[in-house]
Amino acid sequence: MSAPVFTTLGCRLNTYETEAMKELAQEAGVENAVIVNTCAVTSEAVRKARQEIRRLRRENPEARIIVTGCAAQTEPETFAAMAEVDQVIGNTEKMQPATWAGMAADFIGETERVLVDDIMSVTETAGHLIDGFGTRSRAYVQVQNGCDHRCTFCIIPYGRGNSRSVPAGVVVDQIKRLVQKGYNEVVLTGVDLTSWGADLPGEPRLGDLVMRILRLIPDLPRLRISSIDSIEADENLMQAIATEPRLMPHLHLSLQHGDNLILKRMKRRHLREDAIRFCEEARRLRPEMTFGADIIAGFPTETDAHFENSLKLVTDCDLTWLHVFPYSKRPGTPAARIPSQVNGATIKDRAARLRAAGAAQVDKHLAQQIGRQHHILMENPHMGRTEQFTEVRFATPQTEGALITATITGSDGTQLLA
Repeated sequence: MSAPVFTTLGCRLNTYETEAMKELAQEAGVENAVIVNTCAVTSEAVRKARQEIRRLRRENPEARIIVTGCAAQTEPETFAAMAEVDQVIGNTEKMQPATWAGMAADFIGETERVLVDDIMSVTETAGHLIDGFGTRSRAYVQVQNGCDHRCTFCIIPYGRGNSRSVPAGVVVDQIKRLVQKGYNEVVLTGVDLTSWGADLPGEPRLGDLVMRILRLIPDLPRLRISSIDSIEADENLMQAIATEPRLMPHLHLSLQHGDNLILKRMKRRHLREDAIRFCEEARRLRPEMTFGADIIAGFPTETDAHFENSLKLVTDCDLTWLHVFPYSKRPGTPAARIPSQVNGATIKDRAARLRAAGAAQVDKHLAQQIGRQHHILMENPHMGRTEQFTEVRFATPQTEGALITATITGSDGTQLLA
């Protein structure tokens, strides 16, 4: 019999959880299985998951196909109806040792074909923590899961449940282990990272966690934060940006749009002025700060004028790394019921214009780095990343996982050269 094969679709958090599932499957002795960890962020993501499952069945005709992740949680009946699928398990169940023990013991007999409970009833984060994954240089630590907000375009709360936090002491202990294992950078991840702590005693904030990590782990060289909601940035987080050089000057912002009316219809909690003000303040506190952002093109009712406000936000906030999402109607979300849907050709064109604006911002950023000295974390012998997460290519091999100080000599349009 063969060891299980895992396929991950979607976000970094899914990748984190796949690594945890690998350990659970190994401990339980699961064999001859293919596990697909799905994404539900768009209808296209669900379509790709179905396509991937069919491909995996063709390539593994004798294996058991197990489907989990956000799409399995939100649409268990969709995957249970597929002839290629043997079992569907939810986002809570996939992190429970008993689930994997059941698979190993009696897959078809006693184990239910669909194990998907009400995710909204979950009040704790999964206790199964792993000691980092990815490259040998950077580890990811899940400190939060779920989301209490209900943006009208988003299905994720129904896949992940309500917000719940990993206690600070558990996070600190895990990061200490990672540093002892030689990791030079740790990234804090979550579904709605800036809501961390709201469900913990005393209701600490993300900034409190960041300051505590940096204070209690002085030998951690670099701490990075993944996507945040800028309107929820607290005073201690801003203080850390201003005073802690080990906190990397790179933030990915969940902005979604640049027009106030569309933001209201999205049920976002900020205005475009709030986004601009945050970027200006963060850059005042840390001049080298760079921003990435999620922006949706073609949200229902979006006019040309609304879109121009989104396009202008790219330069108003001086964003560098754009994640552009063409709006996709997601069944089960309020936005899908809005009658004034933007046609597909217009959405595609607007997404292309946003990506072009983003490419121009990247060109500007790369040009600004030439001649500057950076501390670069090597991800492989020839490529590392600066503090701002910019890729740097080296002509001569470097030590993977090492922090290298180098002067930027040029750019090839997508990467810096050193």
